[in-house]
Amino acid sequence: MLSLREIQPQKNEVYLDNNATTPVLPQAIEAATHTMQLCYGNPSSSHITGIKAKYILETTRELTRQVIGAKTGQVMFTSGATEGIQTAIISSLNAAKQKSQSIKEPVLLYGATEHKAVPESLKHWNKMLDIGAKVLAIPVDERGILDMDFIATHVPNALMICTMIANNETGVYQDIELLEKTIRQYNQDVFWMVDCVQALGKIKLEISNTTIDYAPFSGHKLYAPKGIGILYVRDSAPFTPFIAGGGQESGLRSGTENLPGIAALQAVLSLLNDHDDPTFKSTTQLERYREQLTDTLIKAFPDIVFNHDFSCSLPTTINFSVKGLTSKDIMDLFDAAHIRVSAGSACSSKVTGSFVLDAMGKPKWQSESAIRMSFGPATTQQEIDEACVAISQAVKALQSSCLILSDTADNSNLGVDGLQQWLYDNGCTWCFVDKASKQCAVIDLAPELVSKFETLVECQGYEVVAVLSTHIHEENQVHQNIIQTLWHKDQTKYDFLGWPQQTSLVTLENGLTVEALNVGNKVLARLPLPGHTANSVAYLLGTSVNQSLMADSVDFVFVGDLIQVNGLGRCDHIDGDEKSLYQSLQLLNQLIRQDTLLCPAHDYLQLFNTTLALEASSQPLLQQVIDGDISEQAFIAEKIKQDSELPPSDFSQYCGSIAQFSNIIEPVHPNQLVEFIQADPTTIVVDVREPHEYDAYPDSMIAGKTMVNLPLSQITQFVQRHKSQQSDFKYVCICRSGKRSEAAAKTLQRNSFANIYHVPGGFALLNKG
Repeated sequence: MLSLREIQPQKNEVYLDNNATTPVLPQAIEAATHTMQLCYGNPSSSHITGIKAKYILETTRELTRQVIGAKTGQVMFTSGATEGIQTAIISSLNAAKQKSQSIKEPVLLYGATEHKAVPESLKHWNKMLDIGAKVLAIPVDERGILDMDFIATHVPNALMICTMIANNETGVYQDIELLEKTIRQYNQDVFWMVDCVQALGKIKLEISNTTIDYAPFSGHKLYAPKGIGILYVRDSAPFTPFIAGGGQESGLRSGTENLPGIAALQAVLSLLNDHDDPTFKSTTQLERYREQLTDTLIKAFPDIVFNHDFSCSLPTTINFSVKGLTSKDIMDLFDAAHIRVSAGSACSSKVTGSFVLDAMGKPKWQSESAIRMSFGPATTQQEIDEACVAISQAVKALQSSCLILSDTADNSNLGVDGLQQWLYDNGCTWCFVDKASKQCAVIDLAPELVSKFETLVECQGYEVVAVLSTHIHEENQVHQNIIQTLWHKDQTKYDFLGWPQQTSLVTLENGLTVEALNVGNKVLARLPLPGHTANSVAYLLGTSVNQSLMADSVDFVFVGDLIQVNGLGRCDHIDGDEKSLYQSLQLLNQLIRQDTLLCPAHDYLQLFNTTLALEASSQPLLQQVIDGDISEQAFIAEKIKQDSELPPSDFSQYCGSIAQFSNIIEPVHPNQLVEFIQADPTTIVVDVREPHEYDAYPDSMIAGKTMVNLPLSQITQFVQRHKSQQSDFKYVCICRSGKRSEAAAKTLQRNSFANIYHVPGGFALLNKG
């Protein structure tokens, strides 16, 4: 395990994720340290040490009042904004409980783009306190501005309304005066909470001049440590303590106060309140920073789209998407180049969009590809300059990897040679490239990855030989037709799976003759294998000799959902058939080796590939089919039983009966890696990040050895090419965080590679400078 002192920031780190949390200012660190060392008293103690502590507490409270413009009302210290939100909601709902009985259909309102802490808390306490109100999201327009007509319609029946000054994902701010006018025109008594977390230090506040009842703030969003927050409560607003106990904070919030955090907050607020201090920049200067960053982004990404209107957004937030790139592509690239940003969607194989951008009506691709870049009000010109240089340099790696097009990039020696797997929402797209002939074929291309494939083809000048599907459900027929039309201008020359009419013939291991086409020096044979659907086929890729493709010469089989990693395709669709599946499994077993790599259409376990031998060892039903130990009728009965136990399929989830799989990979912790490499010269450090990340990373050496770049998307090709070296070397897999390296290590180990290790925490915890 790493010691705390071994966890260090990387050299030349560019931090652009201030909306998530800010670094702590030196003045705040000094104030907290001073308080912990010398002013360690309890503010509730009556002796002199306690009196000193109490002075820090109360002077910070008074300074807070000055900064947020709270001449009246209560100002209390909390653990953060989430606690403030809970307190406000409990106070409001507890007071409104009696009132709700006099309203026929009471509602609780919140902005559709609110931080999830708000709607989830409303739902939770609405249920716990048995209020019985309907929780409604207030729609926003395409700019993220709240719908005033909706508010006017529903606020008369509202027990509480929750809004925010500025959004954490987009920086879009609301017109508080207009909002207040609308709310109070239709309901003078409704309790109103305003999330002020992103506003502090960026928007001037005069909170006592409003009818806002509750306003939570968070210290770590403005250069103070985590664990300290503020809640403003209007004098006339009801209050129920969220934390009861010893009666601290005048009985509003019990528990010994976080005095070091409060002292740090005082240091930050003092700087913010000192108009002669240059730490916090003016709005004009922050807008210049934004302009400089956006100019750099536009030059780096010609197809960039900004997801919010700058005229109604804080200058410190930039939310953008790039056509053809996922948020994971950009975030992984920037992380490799030591640039820290946030993804607007989840960074995993299970793709989710930004609910904020969805509420604003943005297209799906923008929502799923969004990147949030945020700086703070204390950011310096030097930091912005360094960020712009880093962004420009990092994007060159995307050009080299053909993820974006460039007029100047020379990609003649950088094209992939062999098989790639692109994963989207657990669906597998397989792209085979023959570098020598510059021909390629793509199988089961996800609609969301069309732009990626188009860019690759155009960048490298590839000839697209085929755009194929292994099967089509009725629900996605239209999508596949659109995809194929992009390359197949005359649809009459191709069937609905993309297979061309003009093909050659090859003979397979059992004497069966099937249609085939050439991709470079390889042959791709089409084999009907119904069962999962009536139209299911497999494609056998290998080397033919004298128009024959024997089992020993098959490199890969693209099996669709016939066989999956640790599972069989389900047959309970409208066009599924258990009898056909049984016969297809028997046929495939006759045509390939037990260790031929199978490439499925879905990868729910992130293990990338499988073989008949691996599947038979984990699936007794398949083993019985291969061994001839189960009759057709018995297979049908067992398969119907298995499928009946599956959740409903939505064609991206649960396309088969997938069993769980786990294998333990021995870790080499970051602080052990150098010693581990030096102890055995046969050790190969395998960087499983994608080429653009590898190119962007400033150092390819560890302990004097050059890392080998094996992108996770090419691991199936690696397994096929290096079967004979399964025991020759020690492989230590490493990536950005340890997640992909563990997946790569599990895949290699499952494919009988010995001596496999991975680095938990990856480059994030590796101190290389």
